[in-house]
Amino acid sequence: MECGFTVPILKFDILRAGSTITQWQALAEAFSHQPSGLGYDDDGTIGHNGTEDGYLYVIDESIVVGKDVYQHPRTTMDLNAEFLTTRDLKVRCIKELPIEK
Repeated sequence: MECGFTVPILKFDILRAGSTITQWQALAEAFSHQPSGLGYDDDGTIGHNGTEDGYLYVIDESIVVGKDVYQHPRTTMDLNAEFLTTRDLKVRCIKELPIEK
């Protein structure tokens, strides 16, 4: 699938070292909308104030936790919700995420 909005949005195939990632798809989708505020409830409901269209990416290569990614040391989220990358990683766009208006 090719990701491409009619409005120009930054697309990429390499995620730079030091980037924040998550395994939680709904959280990744919420962050794709570039919110300045985001939170979630105990039941997993996510709220955010993002207003931008976004993309959902997956890492497109093998990674090792503790070597290629590690637990974000200053996260305010639950354990294993956010990780930081230690090196550039190949990613693949899998979904366009237009903001609901």
